[in-house]
Amino acid sequence: MPDSTPAVVTRYLEAADKRDSTALADCFTPDGTVLDEGHTYTGREQIAGWREALAAKFTYTSTVTASMPVNEHEYRVGARVEGDFPGGVADLTFDFVLAGDLIGHLKIGA
Repeated sequence: MPDSTPAVVTRYLEAADKRDSTALADCFTPDGTVLDEGHTYTGREQIAGWREALAAKFTYTSTVTASMPVNEHEYRVGARVEGDFPGGVADLTFDFVLAGDLIGHLKIGA
């Protein structure tokens, strides 16, 4: 990833790869949100639960394919995910909205 990648985005991606749902949730503001597959998860407890459920359901690896700022408060990461989920391969976009040194909102889409 580029050196300009916000530290919290790097921490999020590292925690996701390690399947550390607590460290991942700690990247968010206390009222942070994640929108994934049409569901919204609000607050660190729900975000940690979402990641734990995902890790229990599927085994996968991810590779960052793109990383760029959108504007002063938004950052986008592209990733290829491969695993035992339906379809086996997905190219995803992670749109982060930053709130200071934390993530205020994350939208994950194909």
